[in-house]
Amino acid sequence: MGVRLSGGRLRAVPVWLVPATVTLLATLAGLDAAQPWRDELATWSAATRGVAGLFRLAGTIDAATGPYYLLMHAWLAVAGDSVAALRLPSALAMAATAGLTAVLGHRLWDTRVGTLAGLLFAVLPGTSRYGQEARPYALAGALAVLSTLLLVDALRRPSRWRWVGYAAATTALGLTHLVALTLLAAHAVAVLTGSVRTGPAAGGEVEGRAGESSGGGGRGSPDRLLGYWLATVVPVAVAVAPLALLARGQRARQLDWVDAARPGDLAALAGGVAQSGVVGGVLLGLAALGAARAGRRGLLPVSCVLAPVLLLFLAGLVVPIWVPRYLVFVVPFGCLLAGAALSSARLPAALAVVALTGLLGLPDQAALRRTHEWPRGATVDYRAVAEIVGRDRQPGDAVVYSPRDSWLFLDLGLRYHLGGRTPRDALLVEGQERRGDLWAVECDRPAECLAEVDRVWLVLAGRRSEPLAAVPGTKGDALRDRFAVARVWPRPGITLALLTRRG
Repeated sequence: MGVRLSGGRLRAVPVWLVPATVTLLATLAGLDAAQPWRDELATWSAATRGVAGLFRLAGTIDAATGPYYLLMHAWLAVAGDSVAALRLPSALAMAATAGLTAVLGHRLWDTRVGTLAGLLFAVLPGTSRYGQEARPYALAGALAVLSTLLLVDALRRPSRWRWVGYAAATTALGLTHLVALTLLAAHAVAVLTGSVRTGPAAGGEVEGRAGESSGGGGRGSPDRLLGYWLATVVPVAVAVAPLALLARGQRARQLDWVDAARPGDLAALAGGVAQSGVVGGVLLGLAALGAARAGRRGLLPVSCVLAPVLLLFLAGLVVPIWVPRYLVFVVPFGCLLAGAALSSARLPAALAVVALTGLLGLPDQAALRRTHEWPRGATVDYRAVAEIVGRDRQPGDAVVYSPRDSWLFLDLGLRYHLGGRTPRDALLVEGQERRGDLWAVECDRPAECLAEVDRVWLVLAGRRSEPLAAVPGTKGDALRDRFAVARVWPRPGITLALLTRRG
């Protein structure tokens, strides 16, 4: 397996090396430039808890992400919780995804298709976006391609250990990202149609030996392969089912911000997962061209794109579950089809298209390194607020958040940047870890809890010209009765006010 030169000779370079290296360089560039956004703050909050706290969290709201949190808990214990440390596993996973995509392209087509597909994946803004996010999407992408690659090998050269490897990778995929198990529908198509049972295999071997991949009663016969696959999928289902059932019971609370799917969502999907409308359009066009030209050989990657998309969309029509980033794991398969389309051109021309695609995505690459907030531009500048508080805080200061129970995680944002220098949380009664949740419980008599406080740092969601008027309920009444606004610092998506006791 190597990178083919225009003259037809092979360099002694693995097909995965160049795409993986380019992807790693792209994702490491500006890895910690954008501050952690609210989803990453949830990851930090979960991963820095004890194991018992993680299990409590999984039992209340975030079971679907629990295995990823457990992995990050172990990682942060070694690497620390800096922004770069939080995101480095995702950057490495994206590099692995690019390399595995190149290998899968080599298995299904040839070295040129694999290399072009891997390089195209490397230059997508979405690759950098999710390779620089402390969430499970990059890891799910790597496991999705690995699972599919192991299936191809198991179908072409059936053996016990190949099926065991496929089962292990698919189980890990389900535990990392439940939605990614929709990929099994595409794998079923490959098994039933036999579309990947012949072609270039590992080490350059060509399959099709009698009794292995041809018909008849050998271990590579269609009926036996279907039996092997079903026998492999059963333990995967058994391993993932408890997590899926627990997550199903939490869906209404976990996804209460998601709307039902609409037909227009399908049209916007390519731009959503590529993190660029223009680049998404280019990728979609190339993938469609590759699918039209690939014929039977392209059935597996086509299915790996269409099956998850259609299944999630149809489910999203009934229950609110359609979130474009949940489908990031299908992008490598779209790149495979695009690579197949580009491979028909001369190599310099094909590489020029890849480079042009990267250039078209440069504005989005720059934007995602400024903020990860969604939708784009909805920045919440936790870091700026934390810098002000850290600079001007005095002994005895307290902090109050409004609202406390929103998905903005105002308290987590301040605590992440200030750590032990965060002022006392005057209204806190029960913290997130003890509660087994992502939100804290505040005292129901705020006037009493604030009785001994002379200065309050009030952290508000949004831009507020009248900070005290923006706090509702008894908490707002207590603050208005006892405190006056000394100074206000409006920042993107967030407002900080310093309150001092009247008189």
